[in-house]
Amino acid sequence: MRLMMMVAVCLGICGGLAEAQSVRIKDLVEVDGVRSNDLVGYGLVVGLNGTGDGLRNAPFTEEIMQNILERLGVNVTGEQFRPRNVAAVFVTGRLPPFGRAGSQIDVTVSAIGDAKSLLGGTLIMTPLNAADGQIYAVAQGTIIAGGVEAEGDGARVVQGVPTSGVIPAGARIEREVEFDFSELSTLRLALREPDFTTAARIENVINANVGRGVAEMMDAGTVSINLQRTATGSPARAVVAIENLPVEPERRARVVVDQRSGTIVMGEDVRISRVAVSQGNLTLRIEEAPLTVQPSPFGDGETVVVPRTQAEINEEPGISLAEIPSGTSLSEVIAGLNALGVSPRDMIDILKSIKAAGALHAEFLVM
Repeated sequence: MRLMMMVAVCLGICGGLAEAQSVRIKDLVEVDGVRSNDLVGYGLVVGLNGTGDGLRNAPFTEEIMQNILERLGVNVTGEQFRPRNVAAVFVTGRLPPFGRAGSQIDVTVSAIGDAKSLLGGTLIMTPLNAADGQIYAVAQGTIIAGGVEAEGDGARVVQGVPTSGVIPAGARIEREVEFDFSELSTLRLALREPDFTTAARIENVINANVGRGVAEMMDAGTVSINLQRTATGSPARAVVAIENLPVEPERRARVVVDQRSGTIVMGEDVRISRVAVSQGNLTLRIEEAPLTVQPSPFGDGETVVVPRTQAEINEEPGISLAEIPSGTSLSEVIAGLNALGVSPRDMIDILKSIKAAGALHAEFLVM
């Protein structure tokens, strides 16, 4: 807990003292049209050590196995087979921008039946489709699973997720996305975090270094690049000339709170208006201690249970910040709370109350 408080204070105070740093344009924007595409396929994993699907519970596994065997010339119509070393899986991957036929990409394999583990399994040739239904890659290879499983007669231990794994460079691209980047006459830079000030700074930096009138801010999230006004006119050359230019991004004042771990992260521009804070803890404790009363020896009577309840209310000494001056930074408030020994949980509650009172001037995000 003490470490979490020190992290929160350091992030606030040290961030306020440090000067704003410039960031490359390539780290702030995405080039419109230069994007990846998601791929998905349905396949079969073989070679499992008895940890595959139970075919009664996963009939689709038997169906795909029959289809694969029939494509290989093996007739299994009407045959009864119940292997435990196969599992039906979903295979997912991502086709990178400008991915060319013959290139290889990583894929993730995940069991969809009741298989216990994919350790040691091999994915059989699986086509991967995009959203348009076309096949863009084919995956096959040995699975590297990220978990361990051990089982005995009376106990079973599982660490990680053995029903999911990856195949590095496990798929080969068979079809390219039809997109001619070189034919573009205008580029659009999409800001990852839209902001009017940051977009204006990107526009000014590009016009000052590449050419006047090359860049134009369209809105808070878009900067348009006129390729006809650049020296080369080539979209690729224009991106090379632009993406490494330094820009100082403008960030919104923001406070991020993780209630599970008690972590508080804040920006340097967070400010607090004049406000008074008082916080204390009230504890209610109730204990039941029933008393059993026995009858006299050799006498007529019954054993009686007499209820006995002890109730207690304790009010622990809290904190009282009589007044926080207007314009105080949140890092200074956190430093004061930390000096008073306030726990991260109580600190989060105080920040919530200050925000509810309208005195915390920042975006407040609770995770």
